[in-house]
Amino acid sequence: MVTRDDLESYLIRMDADFDEVDDGMFLVRTENGGAPIVVHHSEPLLLVRMKVMDLPTDQQDLGGLYETLLRLNATDVIHGAYGIEAGELILSDTLQLGNLDFDELQASLESVQLAASSHVSRIQALAGTRGGE
Repeated sequence: MVTRDDLESYLIRMDADFDEVDDGMFLVRTENGGAPIVVHHSEPLLLVRMKVMDLPTDQQDLGGLYETLLRLNATDVIHGAYGIEAGELILSDTLQLGNLDFDELQASLESVQLAASSHVSRIQALAGTRGGE
């Protein structure tokens, strides 16, 4: 099983810019200046989460946005999925610590970054927003 120390060594090996903000919870900053990714070591799982944007307070007529997110989950998001939590659109992935390796963690982080950067303009347009934070 991958320990908290193993996870930290993986992040160092990736040359990631990160801080441990709580025991086993790391804030990983992306190279492109996008939203940070939270990586949380919570046995037996590793939780990977990125806030994509706040949802509009007026949630009328967001059917097109929700349909697009479901389609992206099925076709474009390799690791994880889009979801909604507390008025925020997030991208999340869950990995098993029992067999997690460096390559799998790196692929998950890169997939989340790629999906967010590739989809954000389209998602914001459907949500009727401009800013992503």
